[in-house]
Amino acid sequence: MYNDLFSIGSFTVHGYGLMIAIGVIVALIVGEKRAVKKGLSDDEIFNLTFVALISGFLGAKLLYCIVEWKSFIKDPIEVLSGHGFVVYGGIIGGILGCLLYCIIRKLHFWRYFDVVLPSVAIAQGFGRIGCFLAGCCYGRETDSPFGIVFHDSNFAPNGVKLIPTQLISSAACFVMAAILICYARKDRNPGRVGALYFILYSVGRFFIEFLRNDYRGEIGILSTSQFISIFIFIIGIIIFAVAKPDKNVELKSEKDNDEKVSEE
Repeated sequence: MYNDLFSIGSFTVHGYGLMIAIGVIVALIVGEKRAVKKGLSDDEIFNLTFVALISGFLGAKLLYCIVEWKSFIKDPIEVLSGHGFVVYGGIIGGILGCLLYCIIRKLHFWRYFDVVLPSVAIAQGFGRIGCFLAGCCYGRETDSPFGIVFHDSNFAPNGVKLIPTQLISSAACFVMAAILICYARKDRNPGRVGALYFILYSVGRFFIEFLRNDYRGEIGILSTSQFISIFIFIIGIIIFAVAKPDKNVELKSEKDNDEKVSEE
């Protein structure tokens, strides 16, 4: 809607890029603060953020190429250099990149996983605002008073009232981040906070797809994202169910309690 916010000479600040940048910064700040409270390294959160950005970018582009494989075969340069990305590819790529980093650095993946995923939801919330400003990921036509009309979008149809799916998704991501952070305040089994992200995001994404009207590929009667959501939901349920208590945290808590008793 307002993708080109302002220009300084030949340099133009785009709404989508600005929102992505703000989202990453806020997510990083929140992630570092939560990491320190959990006894984890804020420096590693900083490193993981950039690993997630790079691997997430590659994953989002790779999945887009798979979804648009016919166009990719015809003109791979055009597809690779274009603006097309698939969020699920970014999530999967980002997590795999962070997993590899944790293995190399010998870090407790599941504990960092639980700290990073709520921050991912925050970044997504800002990212969807960027989508709204750009006009991508638009919704179906509507007569609702809450519909929005684009006028100069390169993506959404202009001059018709559309469901603001970008803002709905943004609000859902911020609410999800709040739920995850509140849930994580108590010592949870490592992996459960991240698993809850999988569950909540996949359910929300599955239903928001019914309101969207941009082409996202399809597998049978489902969109590509709905199809992937089913598997992400199942994975989230499995991780949540099999997650076990962190013995190191339990031993630390017992040691702290013994020290308090001895002091008394």
